[in-house]
Amino acid sequence: MDLQTQPEQSQSHSHSPSLEDCLKLLKGERDEQRLAGLLLVTKFCKGDDVVSLRKVHDAVGVRFLDRLLRTGLGTGSNSNSVDSNRDAYLQLSVTVLAAFCRVPEIASSEDMVAKIPFIVEIMSKEPGASVIEECFEFLYLVTTASGDGVTTLYECGGMRVLVFQMSTLPDGSHPMEVAIKLVQLILSKLSLEIIMNDHLSELSMMVVTIARQFAILHSALKFDSLHLLVAIISSHYSALFHDPLRVLPERNWSMYMHVGIVAILQNRVAPAEKLQALILAESMVSIMGEEWLITKIELPDIQDSIPADRCLLLVLESARVEIAVLLNELAYLKYEAPKNTSTTSESFLLKQRNLAVAFSLVEKIIKLISNIGENQGDSINENTFTKVINGLDETIGVVLEYLQDAKEHGQKKGNDLLASVRLVGSYLAETPVACKEKVRELLQYMLLVEGEDEPSPFYSICFLLPMLCQTTMNIEGCKALVSYGVYKAVVECLIKLIGPGCNVVENNDCIFLACDTILNLLLKKEQVQFPVDDSTLHLLKALAYWTDNTNDTSIIVMASSICALIFDMTSEEALVKNPNFDNNSLNRLSKLIATSLASRGQDKSDAAKADTDLLEIVMAGYSRWAHRFPCIRERVER
Repeated sequence: MDLQTQPEQSQSHSHSPSLEDCLKLLKGERDEQRLAGLLLVTKFCKGDDVVSLRKVHDAVGVRFLDRLLRTGLGTGSNSNSVDSNRDAYLQLSVTVLAAFCRVPEIASSEDMVAKIPFIVEIMSKEPGASVIEECFEFLYLVTTASGDGVTTLYECGGMRVLVFQMSTLPDGSHPMEVAIKLVQLILSKLSLEIIMNDHLSELSMMVVTIARQFAILHSALKFDSLHLLVAIISSHYSALFHDPLRVLPERNWSMYMHVGIVAILQNRVAPAEKLQALILAESMVSIMGEEWLITKIELPDIQDSIPADRCLLLVLESARVEIAVLLNELAYLKYEAPKNTSTTSESFLLKQRNLAVAFSLVEKIIKLISNIGENQGDSINENTFTKVINGLDETIGVVLEYLQDAKEHGQKKGNDLLASVRLVGSYLAETPVACKEKVRELLQYMLLVEGEDEPSPFYSICFLLPMLCQTTMNIEGCKALVSYGVYKAVVECLIKLIGPGCNVVENNDCIFLACDTILNLLLKKEQVQFPVDDSTLHLLKALAYWTDNTNDTSIIVMASSICALIFDMTSEEALVKNPNFDNNSLNRLSKLIATSLASRGQDKSDAAKADTDLLEIVMAGYSRWAHRFPCIRERVER
């Protein structure tokens, strides 16, 4: 039978229809009767009337619904004869399907899952069609009820269609709400890594749409948008996503993020939601840079002006509160709570992850304030600057107390402790005299802190190097550091950075900071006594290894200046007699000194001029000890 009867004309009843009337029509032999029955269903069958919906579904049958949908799509056997009514058939079929799917057993059926590609096809044809809301409803109900539904939706191009439709939906509308829930469902069921590989550009466009909802709405959808943005931007795989977001032609999205985060942080919302806002803020700073925190907001649909420094102050204050609470809870779990329970372990790991986010934000604010101070900019006023510094001082004090607690409990291993040292090191790099007494009291302990997977201290020393380097600029600082065993710790750190099997670091800054710290100490060796032990011997070997195959003048000059000062305290004879030293290392060192001395005056670049002072150290040292190092002297005089 062909579907040729107009649905509008298929209902003539002299009395109010009942469910039994509908069922009789639906079980009729002719399509006209079934259409009339379906139209009656849409008039009076309530969405929550599961019993009635089930009876209607069973009465109409799967095959008729399938033909009705195909006819509406224009793919039925006699579709040419029903062109004039196609939209009506499509509207009717999708509306009825969405209604039936309010019954979970129907929604999870293979038949409904099989209709997902047809619904996606409808949605792909034009944005904002009259049937779109029912399409979203159908997709959400089926994918919620069936795991196969999510996979089917994804595999038939659902992500592209969702992005296409969401960009046209009215702000805060019901379809927008369902669309956001659909995306959340897809992300929860499928690997984000796979989705990003398949749909990186679509996700970028989706972020633009959702960021706007996050900013302008004042309903529960604001929090749904927040959670979805966190899932997309702040996941383990999101680093892949950062570059596409930076180059988006639509630039307002980052300001919408700014507005939404400020709204969450400045209002009375659940602590969990504020934490989500902080996680999103941390990702935004990673993507857009620290200046994003003081962005001037210029959006046509945001009427309330937001001071440029409000986001900065809110993020700092919220991060400070989070740090204080989390450190207190972590200390309880570590030192007081019952041990060896899976709940305690999971809670501890979650708190560590959340602490890492808050620490990262504070570090980024330290960097922002440092840059503003160096550039003498007026991005923030003096009052805000003072508030930030005072807040940072207080938070660093709280972190030092946490480290003191760990020291008293004999704890030196843990990612939370290492992260604490990193934060303290970041702040002390900018203000070496901050919390001076407490830092001095804890310095020796902080140098011993290890990450969970570290066999021995390394990163803790790296994090403290900027402060250590500045402290060694004067005699008093050198004396204090030597008494704490800092020289040996930095030497061992540098050996790990440049020796065989060296640790990989992001750049050479850490290496040169360690070199500068050792150099500063060696230059004051007359006033600050420290022994030449095996660590110094191993350092010579590491410097020889580091420079053996390099033409980098800055590396050669730095290494040779350290060697020149160490040679003041020993002799070739003493080195050769040591079983831990070999002729190969001596040959490399001879080559290093000769290459360094030969480079004087050859390179006219600005970088070479900066190395002049170091070359002077090498030349002066060579004149003092050359007679004690015949192999080096022979190599130099060739």
